[in-house]
Amino acid sequence: MKNADPYKECLDKLFKLGRFGIKLELETISNILKLLNSPQNNFKTIHIAGTNGKGSIGTYISSILLESGYKTALYTSPHLIRFNERFSINGKDVSDDEIVNAYKAVNSSDIGKRKATFFEIATAMAFYMFSKNQVEFAVIETGMGGRFDATNIVTPEISIISNLSIEHTDYLGHTIKALAKEKAGIIKYGKPVVTGVTQPSGIDYIRTKAQEQSSLVYVLKKEFSTRKNPKGNKFSYNGIFQKLINIETPLRGDHQRDNTALALAALELLSNRYDNKIFTKSNVEKGLKKAKWPGRLDYVLDKPCVIIDGAHNKQASKVLSDYLKKNFKGRKLTSIIGILDDKPYETMLKNLTSTSNRVIITKAKIGRSIDPLILQKAAGKVSDAEIIIIADVGEACEYAINNSNDSDVICIAGSLYVAGEAKEKIDNEFKA
Repeated sequence: MKNADPYKECLDKLFKLGRFGIKLELETISNILKLLNSPQNNFKTIHIAGTNGKGSIGTYISSILLESGYKTALYTSPHLIRFNERFSINGKDVSDDEIVNAYKAVNSSDIGKRKATFFEIATAMAFYMFSKNQVEFAVIETGMGGRFDATNIVTPEISIISNLSIEHTDYLGHTIKALAKEKAGIIKYGKPVVTGVTQPSGIDYIRTKAQEQSSLVYVLKKEFSTRKNPKGNKFSYNGIFQKLINIETPLRGDHQRDNTALALAALELLSNRYDNKIFTKSNVEKGLKKAKWPGRLDYVLDKPCVIIDGAHNKQASKVLSDYLKKNFKGRKLTSIIGILDDKPYETMLKNLTSTSNRVIITKAKIGRSIDPLILQKAAGKVSDAEIIIIADVGEACEYAINNSNDSDVICIAGSLYVAGEAKEKIDNEFKA
């Protein structure tokens, strides 16, 4: 009899836990971390909340900090293919052994009245591994919301709230103000806040909360901004303290200018407070060039052109739709779409099918995926395209690729879980 794989065993146990903490509180993770000697206090953190762009912003910041000579960690969610992707140290995913050791340490400390959820365990594992590796800076992305999110146990050097779009209404409320209340929960006393929020009710709440916490607020397009160069994809950054010209990111889409600006504003504040060597044109350019964030406008094949983009909510689906209209006008487009059951699928389908000649409805393996028949019916109301169902994501990708010409475009979207399954299939079977 073969010995059991400890890595697989710990993942099996993890994935059987609940995805969200139904009781929105921080007591459970706080108690776990106390038993682990509060590892989250052993490094400086940058905390990021918001509807979209958190991963890109975090990737930019961590990459530039690494380029500046700091040992840097990044905690994000969800993963695309492997659980280890959630935990990056100096640009590399942690090892299987580190995952196992962290899980054992955290699980043995989970002795409270309410057992920890999946995300609480994963978050505690992140802090444990980052402390063990003696990182200097950790960039921490919230999972959902902010105020009662498991990551909100940290006291960051800087809080970032990227933007707001109605999401997770059962947990976060139905209005922008209610959403802002949850996201602004990451603001800590005396620590600056950087934000790209534009809605008046949202930014008003953030300013009020920051004032209560004696925190300064830096708002995109007010205290700092970008301007696209007329030629090419480069842009200028007009910062809080400094100005940079001819900046370029490796991630596609006009929305990445805003994400980059938010990251650079946070880095300016860090540099101004700790080390003026962090924010230099050289570090910024090299760090941005090395930044990678798979599954977001990710070109994974050339012929046919295959793009994977999570586009997992209303705002992200609109950004993707605008990108496709701008860049692929006149080319035949197949959309492969799968959406989870806590998303506004009708609006998302309208966006994601707006330029499609053919739509393939699919379903991620995660239990919260919407029945393809429901999506097919809804898609038929907003699109005149051919609509078919291929429930398995990998089979949907294979069908689309094998039934497309070299000049055609295939876009896979609607869920980061769909994006992950598609990327794994294409990486394994269609790349040379």
